[in-house]
Amino acid sequence: MTSERTYTAFTGVRRLASGSAREVLRRLGEVGPCDGPVLVFDDASGHQVELDARLAAEEPPVRAGPGRPKLGVVSREVSLLPRHWEWLERQPSGISAALRRLVEEAIRRDPDEERTRLAREAAHRVMTALAGDLPHYEEAARALFARDSKRFAQQIRRWPADIREHLARMVEGAFPKGDEP
Repeated sequence: MTSERTYTAFTGVRRLASGSAREVLRRLGEVGPCDGPVLVFDDASGHQVELDARLAAEEPPVRAGPGRPKLGVVSREVSLLPRHWEWLERQPSGISAALRRLVEEAIRRDPDEERTRLAREAAHRVMTALAGDLPHYEEAARALFARDSKRFAQQIRRWPADIREHLARMVEGAFPKGDEP
């Protein structure tokens, strides 16, 4: 079971909205014009996104294109070397099944390390966009990647509250268990 994606919108150092795409879009509509640009981040990846206004409607947009959308299968292009294609073609269950199996094995190999790495990278993306010019940014980034939660919290303690609180939420999974700020 997957949970619904969440997003957070900022203008400058002020958090405007947090929640599902529909909730964030509704709140942004209520806020009205802002003094500066509005940046919206995917909370899971830290990537800046542009939310589709159609998501605010009652019915979500229908995805058209290759793949089997009803099953959650999405078709994309993969570039591999000829020897990789040759190996995949020799697999008894077919290329797609072999790729899915390899991905599932990689996911199961060290899920905690993968989870913490993804959380660090997501927090770093947001931190760079929102706080790249703030004091102690570089030291905070070093502490984040050194997995030093106490030093990270110390470096961001004087940052604007909305940024500090959002990053604190994002890094909950970025540090080894029991070492969160």
